[in-house]
Amino acid sequence: MDSSNRKDRLKDYMKKQSISAVFIFNADHQFYITGFKALIYSRPIVFHLQEKSTMIVPGLEETHAKEHAKVDEVLVYFEHPNANGTETTHNEHIRTLLNQCPDNSKIGVDLSNIPGDILLNLKELGYQVVDIGQFITKMRFVKDHQEIYMLEQAGQLVNLAVKKSLEQVREGVTEMEIDAAGNAALFEATATKHPESVIDIVVMSPSGLKRSVMPHVFSNTRKIESGDVIIHSRQVGLNGYRAELERTVIVGKPTNEQKKAFQAAIEAQQRAIEFIKPGVKLSEVDLVARQVFEQACLEKYAIHRTGHGIGVSAHEQPFLRFDHHDVIEEGMVFSIEPGIYIPGVGGFRHSDTVIITSDGCRLITEHPYDMESLLF
Repeated sequence: MDSSNRKDRLKDYMKKQSISAVFIFNADHQFYITGFKALIYSRPIVFHLQEKSTMIVPGLEETHAKEHAKVDEVLVYFEHPNANGTETTHNEHIRTLLNQCPDNSKIGVDLSNIPGDILLNLKELGYQVVDIGQFITKMRFVKDHQEIYMLEQAGQLVNLAVKKSLEQVREGVTEMEIDAAGNAALFEATATKHPESVIDIVVMSPSGLKRSVMPHVFSNTRKIESGDVIIHSRQVGLNGYRAELERTVIVGKPTNEQKKAFQAAIEAQQRAIEFIKPGVKLSEVDLVARQVFEQACLEKYAIHRTGHGIGVSAHEQPFLRFDHHDVIEEGMVFSIEPGIYIPGVGGFRHSDTVIITSDGCRLITEHPYDMESLLF
């Protein structure tokens, strides 16, 4: 990851906007800029950029940050007795860094993530607070070669995990057992092919006519029954970069309503994949998929966007939404996932991860998507 280039781009923006210093709290932004990602619970971690780049971390993350954060210095605050007798908090480090800034100067923050008390303190001290979070978000839109390589590797892992999970689908098996089969294959493949790598898993397999119409519910111990619709949804993150693959399956003989909905979901996704390319608007991709549901008189059940950006975050901008009109560029990466959720019939959604190329897109996920292949 070329963190120095990303910091330079951020510095150039700061100079153009007359911003004296930046404080970033969003963990995914921090990882994108510095290569450092920690598990953040109640202990704040802050990235600071002025002339030098700095990470402010709690004592238990000191070794981790010094090993992985590509910054000029690491400042540490403590929550335990330490050799220096120091009781510094992250707020004290922030105040020390602010002393290097002229009075009434502009301070850049990620407004969506900065704690309210720190935001208020900056304003009380007389600084002009400006948002820099959206600039970093836009920096992340187009992936570089190294990011695309990591996404491709994550795509291979998610392909394997979905394949192994769906091989377990049958009556009497629980949702969690379906997930576990893919997880086991994923752990083995990662240990073999990507030693010392970090993986992150999000997996859900809601089943039944009631649970499959809820797009985001976690798997439980419910046993699969004949007539069930299952949306197996899986993301795999490898060393910070995620790929997503989802397939809808039906156990037993589908009803005519389920056949219609299933085919509409397939066609909507395929139309979007065929249409998406540089130069078209995000909203136009959403419209192409939504028209399929309209033609099938199912549009009222299409209750979410056609897709979202993916990479460092599970869901990240830009979004394939009816009201987002920015133009798609080569190097952007999307999960394309139009879905419909019909009470009493089931939920139907396929998802694939695509990289935008010069003349269209390239899928980095793959699994059979036709109905016959997904009947169990």
